[in-house]
Amino acid sequence: MLRKTALLTAALVVLTAAPATARGGGDWPGWQKDLDGSRHNAAEWRINRHNAGELELKWAFAYPKGEFNAVRSQPAVVGDTIYFGGPDGKFYARDARTGDARWEFTLPPASRYAYNSDGPTVAGGKVFFGDSASRFFALDQRTGRLRWQVQLDDGIASQTTSSPIVHNGLVYVGTSSAENMLPNTHACCTFRGHIDAYDVDTGALVWRHYTVPEPVEAGTWPNGAKRFEPSGVGVWSSPVIDRRTGTLYVGTGQNYTGKGGEFDSLLALNARTGAVRWTNQVTDADTWRDACNQPDAEGYCPGLKDGTNLDYDIGATPNLFRAGGRQLVGVGQKSGVYHVFDASTGQVVWRRQLGVPLPSGGISGIQWGSSHDGERLYIATYYADPGKLFAVDPATGQVLWETAAPADGCATGGAAGQPGCWPAHGLPVSSSPGVVWLGAADGKFRAYDARTGRIIWSHDTIQDVRGVNGLTGRGGTMAGPGTGAVVSDGMVYVQSGYHSDFVNPHGHVLLAFGL
Repeated sequence: MLRKTALLTAALVVLTAAPATARGGGDWPGWQKDLDGSRHNAAEWRINRHNAGELELKWAFAYPKGEFNAVRSQPAVVGDTIYFGGPDGKFYARDARTGDARWEFTLPPASRYAYNSDGPTVAGGKVFFGDSASRFFALDQRTGRLRWQVQLDDGIASQTTSSPIVHNGLVYVGTSSAENMLPNTHACCTFRGHIDAYDVDTGALVWRHYTVPEPVEAGTWPNGAKRFEPSGVGVWSSPVIDRRTGTLYVGTGQNYTGKGGEFDSLLALNARTGAVRWTNQVTDADTWRDACNQPDAEGYCPGLKDGTNLDYDIGATPNLFRAGGRQLVGVGQKSGVYHVFDASTGQVVWRRQLGVPLPSGGISGIQWGSSHDGERLYIATYYADPGKLFAVDPATGQVLWETAAPADGCATGGAAGQPGCWPAHGLPVSSSPGVVWLGAADGKFRAYDARTGRIIWSHDTIQDVRGVNGLTGRGGTMAGPGTGAVVSDGMVYVQSGYHSDFVNPHGHVLLAFGL
């Protein structure tokens, strides 16, 4: 299943190869920011709640418009370089302050259209990331040359949305799949979710943990297509690691067919071996595929009759933190619940319902991840009528403040008159001292006062902007794992344009803001 490929299979353009230099504002080297998954840059001192309202757009990068335009790659910033992937099948390294080109890497040909579908992690002189064809790459941080490549999964629709994390010589990444979105004529389903650990230097598989038993043939669907079960339980989210205990924590998705496996669970695994330390399954039953939303759902949606077609994944990345004298791990669920467990035992410490649950779709809850600044948890909800941003006490779950997505968000700026606009937050939350950063489905990117929840700055990304690469781009819906903000050294970076509900003559954009 795992295949090395020749180093010459990908096109590389080296424009400059300047070494990364240390900066005072603190790096943001991966999707989680750190092993704890805090999504908080405590070292940021230039931007604060008093001057965030003075931020201005410093540069932009515009992607070419193509058949696929969704931005899925949250940037990583290390030293003076920003690393990010685009929907155009290329991966970029650019000067973080100016946007000037460093190097570009073109993904090698695949059996289906391939684009960078997760956020990169920079560690040990390498840049790690996955793509929509379920391949995983390690590039040289300085030059962009391919160091190694593996195939994570051979499934017909397997993909990588889990951003990697690196610890003690291993790089960890999960695998998910869109097999449950294929037409009813497909012999559904054979995908098995898994979380893998690879050697950072060679790409050799060290361990793999499957989240569901191997599917077996179990009759046919009403149209005669073969039926397999159990299946699914993808690992959509990014893992975190407790370095003191060597424990890896990661969430899992729902079943596609049948029942069984570690669906809708938070897993605690031995980071060195993959052995299970504990699991906590937060939903009793959850079997869902796209057929549940189709007119001929009867007979094709395994959970329709018994009401377990929920789509209540744990698609969010966990947060590790200390409160009440012990180590805790918290994670959001697409049901709208934020769960907190004892990190050693998996025992529930507290739960808080923040979004109203809507079955068969899982769009009302907590989608990708939350932020912890050492004092508060910052948690956002998606289509929750409306979506809100919450500040929560990590020890008790008490809501300290909540701010709804502005009611006029879809009536102002570039979203005005556009179809498919909702007051919703379908992306991860980020923070820096005194400020919480969050984009919305209305295309607005906002900064909030961390103490009060008051909006102190807003930028409408749905407007034409000239990119440093010579193209004109325009933002759009801000949702998905790739549109979380990255804060480093007095700059704030964000991708805009998760899907194409909004009318847009251009490709989407990466935006860089500064004082």
